[in-house]
Amino acid sequence: MKRAKVIVVWVAVIAAFSGGGYGIYRWRESAKPAAVTYTTAKVEKRRIVGRVTATGTLQATVTVQVGTQVSGRLAKILVDYNSPVKKGQLVAKIDPQIFQAAAAQANANHASARAGLVRAEAQAKDAELQLARAKALHAQQLASTAELQVAETAFATAAANVDVAKAAIEQARAAQSQAQINLAYTDITSPIDGVVISRSVDVGQTVAASLQAPTLFTIAEDLKKMQVNTNVSEGDIGRLAEGMAAYFTVDAFPGHRFRGKVSQIRNAPQTVQNVVTYDAVIDVDNSELKLRPGMTANVTMVYAEREDTLAVPNTALRFRPPPEVASAASASAGPAGSAPAAAASSGRRPRGRPSAAEENGEKSLWTLDGQTPRSATVRTGLSDGTWTELLDGALKEGDLVVTDANVAGKPGGAGPPAQNTAFRRMF
Repeated sequence: MKRAKVIVVWVAVIAAFSGGGYGIYRWRESAKPAAVTYTTAKVEKRRIVGRVTATGTLQATVTVQVGTQVSGRLAKILVDYNSPVKKGQLVAKIDPQIFQAAAAQANANHASARAGLVRAEAQAKDAELQLARAKALHAQQLASTAELQVAETAFATAAANVDVAKAAIEQARAAQSQAQINLAYTDITSPIDGVVISRSVDVGQTVAASLQAPTLFTIAEDLKKMQVNTNVSEGDIGRLAEGMAAYFTVDAFPGHRFRGKVSQIRNAPQTVQNVVTYDAVIDVDNSELKLRPGMTANVTMVYAEREDTLAVPNTALRFRPPPEVASAASASAGPAGSAPAAAASSGRRPRGRPSAAEENGEKSLWTLDGQTPRSATVRTGLSDGTWTELLDGALKEGDLVVTDANVAGKPGGAGPPAQNTAFRRMF
């Protein structure tokens, strides 16, 4: 029993010493500066191209929808898909029998109206003679005043009937003209020179033009000249101007770039799901007839280019160091360098409030001097999404800028450097 108590005491003593030794070891390890591995990139001269990307649809420059102004049954269709047509060429025919009958009736009504005018004029002539005879008899006191008044009334009525007959002729002539026009509308012709790209009807089908003209064909004027209507977001529309170069690709010809230029930027906004876009029209030469109406185009418009300019990777501008790196940089920089290091390490500010440097077009990044990171302020220009032009600053070609930092002992810190997205923020 006594021996067991001794063993328990010794075990407790050994455990106490072990715990104390382990605590001292951990304290010493925590007091050591953290090992940091940096990922860097060089400042170099590059060609930077500013681009705006959008999607659009290919269309013919001029597209006309051919319809009918009269109702009836289609007796003939003389063109089909992809048929070339000339202006005035007959493309379809509506059964004209009803309209021929209406024209014949209108002609008969016109002839009847002309005969009515001849009769009215004869009656007016007779009334004029009766009036002259009544006046002569009344002057010789052989006819009463009442008889004279009857003759005058008859003459006035006959003269009015002549005017009515003339008006009836004009009405008949108008109806005749309307019937002839409707008969002519049974011949459907092409309004332009072009190619039929769509046909919506078949022979024997009845079309009704009571409210609006139904579309029978769609004709493209010239498929050798086409345009792309793109949807450009309101954030990018300010970078575009008429005459800018553009290129695009279509799924039908992967890897092939088609060239064009911006011909028009339309002011009419289009809002889809609270996103405002504008239509930028791009003229395209389609001499080889590879492109077809309705194809989806992935368009890139170039708004600026810089040749052989000093540039820095965008990852360096987005990098924000972990506290260990900022503390080390502050200690090495001394009191003068502590302020910018501390400001850069936090990487945060009230939302919606840009810093004074950002308002002046300046951004901060980190350079590597040996193994010591240092904060630097630069003024940036054009960006292509991967690299950004440097307009001003202390950096020169070949300098190393930090794009990532890996702290040993933290998640992702062991082994090769890993991407620590927690230390980054978008600028």
